[in-house]
Amino acid sequence: MYHFGKLQSLLHRNHLTLTVRDTHQLASQVNRINKILIANRGEIACRVTRTARKLGVKTVAVYSEADRNSMHVEQADEAYCIGPAQSSQSYLRQDKIISVAKQAKCQAIHPGYGFLSENTEFAELCQRENIIFIGPPASAIRDMGIKNTSKAIMANAGVPIIEGYHGEDQTNETLLAEARKIGFPLMIKAVRGGGGKGMRIALKESDFAEALESARTESEKAFGDSAVLLEKYVAEPRHVEVQVFADKHGNAVYLFERDCSVQRRHQKVIEEAPAPGISQELRQELGEAAVRAAKAVGYVGAGTVEFIMDRNAHSFHFMEMNTRLQVEHPVTEAITGLDLVEWQLRVASGEQLPLKQEQISLNGHAFEARIYAENPRNGFLPGAGQLLYLKPPQAADNVRVETGVRENDEVSVHYDPMIAKLVVWGKDRSEALGILRSKLNEYNIAGLDTNIEFIKDLCAHPKFQSGEVHTGFIEENFEQLFPKLQTPNEVFIQGTLASILIEDMNSLSASLDTKDPFSPFAMEIGVRLNHILTQSFHFNVGKDSNMVEVKYTEPNEYLMRVNRLGPWKKVTGTLKKMDGALELFAEIGGVIAKTRIAKLDNKLHIFTKDREWQLVIPTPKFVTALINRAEQNPCTALSPMPGLVDKIFVNKGDVVKKGDSLLVIVAMKMEHIIKASIDGTVEDVLCSVGENVTKNKLLVRLTEAKT
Repeated sequence: MYHFGKLQSLLHRNHLTLTVRDTHQLASQVNRINKILIANRGEIACRVTRTARKLGVKTVAVYSEADRNSMHVEQADEAYCIGPAQSSQSYLRQDKIISVAKQAKCQAIHPGYGFLSENTEFAELCQRENIIFIGPPASAIRDMGIKNTSKAIMANAGVPIIEGYHGEDQTNETLLAEARKIGFPLMIKAVRGGGGKGMRIALKESDFAEALESARTESEKAFGDSAVLLEKYVAEPRHVEVQVFADKHGNAVYLFERDCSVQRRHQKVIEEAPAPGISQELRQELGEAAVRAAKAVGYVGAGTVEFIMDRNAHSFHFMEMNTRLQVEHPVTEAITGLDLVEWQLRVASGEQLPLKQEQISLNGHAFEARIYAENPRNGFLPGAGQLLYLKPPQAADNVRVETGVRENDEVSVHYDPMIAKLVVWGKDRSEALGILRSKLNEYNIAGLDTNIEFIKDLCAHPKFQSGEVHTGFIEENFEQLFPKLQTPNEVFIQGTLASILIEDMNSLSASLDTKDPFSPFAMEIGVRLNHILTQSFHFNVGKDSNMVEVKYTEPNEYLMRVNRLGPWKKVTGTLKKMDGALELFAEIGGVIAKTRIAKLDNKLHIFTKDREWQLVIPTPKFVTALINRAEQNPCTALSPMPGLVDKIFVNKGDVVKKGDSLLVIVAMKMEHIIKASIDGTVEDVLCSVGENVTKNKLLVRLTEAKT
């Protein structure tokens, strides 16, 4: 993990000194909170635990039944089970969390982000139970959590707001009339929204009714409130946010801005600080506006004021305030050298802010890439499953890996699919981006789909490299960000060599009567044990079949050719286990390359210096024949991901048209609507509301309409 300096060194970096008496005074004040409950899970729970341990504060974890063996439970001093996997029965159960806090004799509760972090009722409950809520006052959460209220407060405080409708009349007729006044395109947003939930864009008036209903439905489900507001849609805006901090003594500062413009499904993919192309004058203007926003609601603790900024004119307008620690707070820590969780604990204990505005300096540039279990080439569809192979880059002074999972842990269908956050720092943006690209190449995961390759392609895009970002960046540059991939012949040869050497490893292991193929006698394999003259290896990539012919010329020396094309290439190599990973050292036609190899079932994952390649080892035809599966009915609706059946819109015998909604699957905070692919009749519904279904499970069978 990234190691932050002690408070003394941080203050020294900001040109301050502490006397011994001052240091003891700060320590004694922090010790008023000597035990906290972390009402969250995953990487943020681990993050809070790390700082608490540094300060000598004991930690109590809570966990659902699904998280019993999780990383955040292991790292805490104590841990208590609070219910089943569903967050509504565990991490959102205020009564259970308060009960555990009392039982464990905690003075304070840190809510992390998500779950109860911006829940007004929970903040009030903590206050009634005489437990410190490490966050802002309930009144600030309430004011900033209701978007129409927050915008009125901001307008009064002199913070620019965007044109829109924030009224209480929520009838369809009123909303449509107000939408016509604002003009299209426009944004429909849940009044209590956040994280992209309950947000829709109506490009033209004919889109409005459907977008409104969809936003309402999602808002009701996520926040228990279907009220929405309308805003003028700013084409190609930038999403720029300012980190603010305030204490109970009336002090408030800003810790500069972050750019979070690159998003999919209105959710951030990559963040950076400071924002590219921002002048010092504009930076100060943004910061001062954010501080006015915080003071206007009597804010205390860490908060983020989010602005929509015109990418060309750089005019900005208040969007919302997140009354909690943000997912992307590490990039701010990287450029300021400050530990924001430490500041949270100190402010919650009643201390003044450690620094004044003029004492906070900005140094260098930082990026954070969110590593998700999802398939970017399939609409960023989230996934779930076991992390069978996980090799992150090594942490360093300028490299930080924030995670709550380890190899063989599960990415659960019940929670957010984020695996980790990779944070890097450089002297300037160019250096930081170069480090990010390098460390992404070292981040190797197999067992489920991730967005790592997509982020690599994003970082390589010329416009991203020059800082030309906006919220529609992915859509605008879709073709370049999803290039058609042609697997190089060298990758097929590397896969073949790896297959040969893995087989040799297993053979040697068996001959030594050991179950460990990586015993000291098998650490380096370069000798063919069962010498044969020729052999063919077959690999599938997508729908394409590929063959590699191999001639065994001498021990540890081969001639290989791909798909019977081109010249034969001389190949030699070794396979080693290094730091728990298989490293293939291959010399192909006189060129030496090093790659990581992971073999999982019938798939080879080859991690080159540029990207990951997946080679599927096809099942032999005679084995396929034995399976004898019935041909799948083309008139079926399958689950695209593991998840929970949330709604079913059809019954047996119903007539449907192509594109009609059949049912809704919910997984990892995402709602996915399954639609009919043909005109026809519902032959059978093979699932029920509340049922957990696996990927590719048959949900609805249709009979095609006769033409």
